[in-house]
Amino acid sequence: MRSRVKIPHLFLLSALFLIGTVLGVAAMAENGDQIYSALQRAFYLSAEDAVWVRPGLHVEIMDVQIPASDRKPVVTVKLTDDKGQALDREGNLTPATVSLNFIMAYIPQNASQHVSYTTRVQTSPITGVSARQAGTDSGGRYTSLGDGVYRYTFNTALPQNYDTTATHTLGIYATRNLTEFGLSFYVDNVTRDFVPDGRQVTRIRDVAGTASCNQCHDPLALHGTTGRRAMEICILCHTPQTVDPDTGNTVDMKVMTHKIHMGENLPSVRAGKPYQIIGFGQSVHDYSDVVFPQDLRNCTTCHKDTRQVNAWLLNPTAATCTSCHDNVDLKTGEGHVAGPYPDDRYCTLCHWPQGAFEYDASVSGAHTVPYKSTQLRNPKFDIMSVTNAAPGQKPTVQFKVTDKSGTAVQPASMGGSGGRLAITIGGPTSDYRWYIQEAANGAQYANGIGTYTFNGAIPTDAKGTYAVEMEGYLNATLNAGTTKSFSYRDAAANAVKYVAVTGATVTPRRTVVDLAKCNDCHDKLQLHGNNRNQIEACVMCHNPAITDSARRPASANPAETVDMKIMIHRIHTGHELEGEYTVYGFGNVAHDFTHVLYPGDRRNCMACHVGNSYTVPLPSTVTASTTPRFFWSPTQPTSSACLGCHDSVAAAAHAFLNTATFGEACSVCHKESAYHAVSRAHAR
Repeated sequence: MRSRVKIPHLFLLSALFLIGTVLGVAAMAENGDQIYSALQRAFYLSAEDAVWVRPGLHVEIMDVQIPASDRKPVVTVKLTDDKGQALDREGNLTPATVSLNFIMAYIPQNASQHVSYTTRVQTSPITGVSARQAGTDSGGRYTSLGDGVYRYTFNTALPQNYDTTATHTLGIYATRNLTEFGLSFYVDNVTRDFVPDGRQVTRIRDVAGTASCNQCHDPLALHGTTGRRAMEICILCHTPQTVDPDTGNTVDMKVMTHKIHMGENLPSVRAGKPYQIIGFGQSVHDYSDVVFPQDLRNCTTCHKDTRQVNAWLLNPTAATCTSCHDNVDLKTGEGHVAGPYPDDRYCTLCHWPQGAFEYDASVSGAHTVPYKSTQLRNPKFDIMSVTNAAPGQKPTVQFKVTDKSGTAVQPASMGGSGGRLAITIGGPTSDYRWYIQEAANGAQYANGIGTYTFNGAIPTDAKGTYAVEMEGYLNATLNAGTTKSFSYRDAAANAVKYVAVTGATVTPRRTVVDLAKCNDCHDKLQLHGNNRNQIEACVMCHNPAITDSARRPASANPAETVDMKIMIHRIHTGHELEGEYTVYGFGNVAHDFTHVLYPGDRRNCMACHVGNSYTVPLPSTVTASTTPRFFWSPTQPTSSACLGCHDSVAAAAHAFLNTATFGEACSVCHKESAYHAVSRAHAR
């Protein structure tokens, strides 16, 4: 009788993965396509290393069942890399283990938010209070089905009388740590909505989406390296059922998120009470200094591109509204004009979605953003011509100012209490180092055209292209004649026109960043009292030669650079700076930016920059920056940009050793073809 040879299970799995790897190598060799950008670490892997390390992590939910026998959910998932090749969860057959975390929650029939089945009890060592919090399943069982497919059986059993007709949501967040290979900490978050009895899902929770969060956060990444990055996952635990027992604060998403983004503007914080959540390991998270980078009334910044996009508009509730307006007590009526209203059912009696007027009691009216008000005239500048723009001459500018209806606005009406009108000329555009600005509300006016001749002259040694810029605003009164009347600066978008001072060629200033990218976070970037709102205008004044010496008191000297490439990097590095960055502005007011909390990953240069503008070498026309508070001054261009973020003594010494009065050697090591290229150094 012939005996049968038993092949070990592990050997079979190894063979399967080996075959898959060989096929993967062949596929990649035939394809040869690079799926990564230069700002991703995997871009720099050799083809051989890429085949072995297998960058990436993707989780696919293939099936979810709730057996009637024990009511312990059973989930089938598939794990793959960025090339779609199977991954071994335990890390025996492919590099690095894959950590999976499972959540099961449901939406009760009479509710709009989830309630989690997977919970834990957390007891505060501060207050001694215990709270049951939503969390993940623990103690479940895995079964390998081969080719990266796994079955997970929950340890948590659903209640015997659980509602089989309610929407249930399975959430999985997973991590794979490949940092030992010089790569990234890979994360994936997936969810599936289903109804246990098989009927169609009709009740969902999709109020604010991950994509909206990532306009600023890039990516939304919380709870350390646990891998929670999608709003769809966050809302399964951050529900009304979960409370921080240390502070008594709810971590319900609709309350917590509003409070965090209100930050220092919370009435309670302004009154002296910090807003804190105490998290894992008793770590204190104080959000009292958070400043939202745009108008807080911009509800649609977060509430857009979701299936319940108008939930904020249609369903005002006490919990949601008092999360921002936390000096209002609807139970007692304190701070509420209409008195006590303890029941959410009555909110819509006054707070309907949209009323007849801006700034009324309707939800949209109460959140009207001033610069979006229909009451504004929205002035517009048009620079028609610039003459007498040769070296040593006093340029003459012809321009038009109109409002949104096309009606002409006279320059004189923009002076004094009516507003402001100014014209700037600066150059050269190869790298600005000089400008003058003059009030232009006294310009001659005829037939809808203003004509203004500068009092100051272009330098006699000027060369190349110069720029002429217009800025200003009309003073508007919104809701005039009502108790909610207020003044607002109705600013025009800066207009810029380029003119050849010498030669016949007009060369605009190089484009480094994109205003639309700034406005992903800022919505409408407008500074200096709304006067400056276009990057083309900003760089004229914030040039390498300029400091805050005109505003800084002598007692606070030396002056600080406000060169754009240094200033913006310093501001956005903020609290991560090793030193400090304080600039004195209008009224000799000090602006300390070391408290700024940038919500994104600063390694993502493309969050602001366009094309290869962040790489070195910089154009040869870029000049050194005047930097009195740096380690030395002037500082060469590349060093200026890099030390904007990397402000340590070690970084400065490195830059200094590679700098001479006539240039710098940064590109030897940091050009894109070099091993320490800027893209590679910032890769994630």
